[in-house]
Amino acid sequence: MVKRNNWDEAYWLLLMQLYLKQPLGVKPLYSRQMIDLALETHVPPQSLYRRMLQLRRLDTPRIQRLWQKYSNSPAKLRKGVKMLRTMAGFNNADTFFDGVDMNTTFEPQFLPIKGAEPLTPLMLIIILDEYFRLTPVTMNADTPEVKKLAKMMNVDIQQVVEALETFQYCDPYLRRTLPANAMLTQACQEVWQQYGNDDPDRLMAEAALMKVYFKK
Repeated sequence: MVKRNNWDEAYWLLLMQLYLKQPLGVKPLYSRQMIDLALETHVPPQSLYRRMLQLRRLDTPRIQRLWQKYSNSPAKLRKGVKMLRTMAGFNNADTFFDGVDMNTTFEPQFLPIKGAEPLTPLMLIIILDEYFRLTPVTMNADTPEVKKLAKMMNVDIQQVVEALETFQYCDPYLRRTLPANAMLTQACQEVWQQYGNDDPDRLMAEAALMKVYFKK
């Protein structure tokens, strides 16, 4: 049996609690809190974002009832959320989704690349966006844009440089020498296949949204 998006109606409480956190309202798609909730519930952030828009519009009787019951009762909402999170098997992928084909396509994007920690595919997408703004000679630790990117993502600047150099290997116009880190090379190739030959405006727009994840 396939459970589409792993969404459960009980998750409305978690979503409402996040919505009511300051600043009040719909949270950015790639905000840290939205991604944390997505990873916790195994529901893609895009799905959570759409439902949060529904929450703002109060566009179903169920949402209206939830809003009437909890929006002005933070203690009651906290109690409901606590009860949900203490349910047996909640947030335990091995137990809660036993026998269910999980949709985990979004989750690896936020997990460290084995052998290239702490870099994640999400970081590589942002680095690739910067790659197209630089020239090979500026892809080094002395370039201000590279320094800024490393600081924003809180990673060692040499790791950003290594990723930029690996993308040079992926670039069919350059095809540099095969990098030493095979795991990073594979991850960069996957990101390049997805974005490298696509509309650069799409990459720029998605990278801009993803940068919100690193805002403190």
